[in-house]
Amino acid sequence: MKLNLETADITQELRVCKRKMASLSLARILLFFSILALAIVGLTEIRWLMLVFFPMCGLFIYLILLFNLQKDRLSFLQMVAKMEEESSWRKDRKLREFEPGEEFKDKHHPFCNDLDLFGEHSLFQLLNHTVGEGGKKLLATWMKSPVDPEQAKRRFSAVKELSGFTAFLRNFEAIGKAFIKEERSKDPFYGWLKTPGEWKGFYWIPMVAGPLGGIAFLVGWLYLGWSLGYLLLWILVGLGFLGFIFKPLLAAYKRMPDEGDLKTLTIWARELEELDFEDPYLRELQQPILEGKYRASAALRSLEQRSFMIQNRVNMMYMVFNLLFWVDFVVLFSLEQWKRKHADKVQRWEFVFQEWQVMVSLAAFTQEEKLDCQINWSREKVLNVKGLKHPLLLQKACVANDFSLTKDDKTILLTGSNMSGKTTFMRTVGINMVLANLGVSPYARSFESGAFWLFTSMRNTDNLGESVSSFYAELARIKSLLDQAEKQYPVFYLLDEILKGTNTTDRVMGSEALIRQLTDSQSKGIISTHDIELAELADKIPSLLNYSFHSDIKDNEILFDYKIKNGPCPSFNAHKLMELMGIRF
Repeated sequence: MKLNLETADITQELRVCKRKMASLSLARILLFFSILALAIVGLTEIRWLMLVFFPMCGLFIYLILLFNLQKDRLSFLQMVAKMEEESSWRKDRKLREFEPGEEFKDKHHPFCNDLDLFGEHSLFQLLNHTVGEGGKKLLATWMKSPVDPEQAKRRFSAVKELSGFTAFLRNFEAIGKAFIKEERSKDPFYGWLKTPGEWKGFYWIPMVAGPLGGIAFLVGWLYLGWSLGYLLLWILVGLGFLGFIFKPLLAAYKRMPDEGDLKTLTIWARELEELDFEDPYLRELQQPILEGKYRASAALRSLEQRSFMIQNRVNMMYMVFNLLFWVDFVVLFSLEQWKRKHADKVQRWEFVFQEWQVMVSLAAFTQEEKLDCQINWSREKVLNVKGLKHPLLLQKACVANDFSLTKDDKTILLTGSNMSGKTTFMRTVGINMVLANLGVSPYARSFESGAFWLFTSMRNTDNLGESVSSFYAELARIKSLLDQAEKQYPVFYLLDEILKGTNTTDRVMGSEALIRQLTDSQSKGIISTHDIELAELADKIPSLLNYSFHSDIKDNEILFDYKIKNGPCPSFNAHKLMELMGIRF
């Protein structure tokens, strides 16, 4: 039976689904007591009634399947409703409820800790629509990856096309979130798939004799007057044969993937098989799901059914049938047949689905945010952007900026008053470069970039455990930058309030020396500073440009327009800020 993923009015469909579940529960209870009454009367008085016992058991199982199907639909609908709420949270940039990805922070990484990629109110919270650990880790890996324009172009066209499949994106995420609960490692299962088969040649005898003998002894006892002892003897013989395959089935039981995982993979495969993509990257990702005589959905559905049988071997109804008809042999045979046909494909399918999780995340993000900016990857070392905004700010209130760094420019010296927007602008540039490398449209009207290696130094803090001061931590970051610059790597650096941990004289001297050293390399970037004296370097270094953010003071209030401007900052506001905070001069 196929789970219905169509939705129109979520609230109404949730009510209908709950009513159906209530009706099926009542019907199942009534049928159970009817079966119980029939068995009592059939075994004690009217034997022919037992002829309808097994059909009624079949109907009872069918009602269970229908109930489980409605239960799955209820979980799916509830998750769709929750996702709609989450979409509004993302739009309002209320990201507290989303997983922050703290485990992916890395203070030694070239840029991830400074650009709010992970943690509270981070890009990861805005981007992440994955549902499993593997997908989440792969998304984080892509976010932290070095620049690769060819890979970015490949992903960009794929994300653009995939973002148009609205129903698929919603269903893919909702199914995973509805059924994957506490994901457990599949390594034991993959290990079991590599073990030799447990099926022996003589197992054919009990597999065929079990159902035939069970029917014969049951009919003989019920209708031919055979002693109950014959039936009990048959069951004892069966226990002996079943003992041969107890351990193999127990080993399979312990290693089977979680039911929710299998259900999710099965439906994912079915949904992907029904889509027709034009983009070559999407077709390549789809290919492993379609290859071979059996499509992945059929193979995974088959595994799901076999796993269900193994997981329910301790069920009372199964135990009765097993003792009478030796069903375990059929289960083991079908399991071994499945392993022989599909064992070499399953792990590959999981890796493919992890990549699909990331692609669905990027496409859902693109669709949700209505991103449509094209990315022009230039062979020149340039960065030209128009209407650039920060992804984590409310877009309706966020101030857009234009910015240009030509092939002849090396360093942008950014000055400005406190809280005027220098650091935010630098992070805006950096985080949009990360988006472009992911293959996602930046928050801009136009975006042209060379293949830069991104590097930042913004949040350098002391570490008591390592006896490291914030100034030493910054110097260590700068040393890492210089090492890359000396190797003539095309680094794009973002250095915030350079050398702020030392005195003014040393800071100005050190900053000038660093700027000159970087000028002689293939590196480019932005350096923010409060030392207005450094602005004079533009007269000595042609490749250095001055940009700034300004503020105005009106009626004891400091006003900001957050617009970047050419030239150094003409005035600063630290004196007024201190005065407003109660410091008297």
